[in-house]
Amino acid sequence: MSFLRKIIARLEAVPYSMLAIPLRLGVAWIFWSSAQVKLINWQRTIELFAEEYRVPLLPPEIAAAMALSIEIACPILLVLGLFTRLAVLVLLGMTAVIQVFVYPEAWPTHLQWAAMMLVLLCRGAGAFSLDRLLWRWLAVTMAAI
Repeated sequence: MSFLRKIIARLEAVPYSMLAIPLRLGVAWIFWSSAQVKLINWQRTIELFAEEYRVPLLPPEIAAAMALSIEIACPILLVLGLFTRLAVLVLLGMTAVIQVFVYPEAWPTHLQWAAMMLVLLCRGAGAFSLDRLLWRWLAVTMAAI
């Protein structure tokens, strides 16, 4: 039992910043990969948005361009750890749209994505991020005023 307690204590001692890195990279990879598929054949992407995805209220061309923009910008922000919470909020919104309007049967996958993103939303990018540097710089700047 003592051995098990030591293992659990070591696992619980892993800093969040070490856990945030694979979370950020994992979420980034999901959406970055999707963007790359869209870029391979833009015309097919527009057709998918028109015929299969059918996102309400938006013309397929605009919906596809928005999706591509989000899937390129947000992963870059996540990898850098810059504006992480904002990027995650945008991706959570996109995941909700995909879940509700496009692939409602894919909820187990979307639940996994949301779980990773909710950790990042609640805890942030971690110490190894531009967010941390930005907050430190802001703190110093505000203290000097």
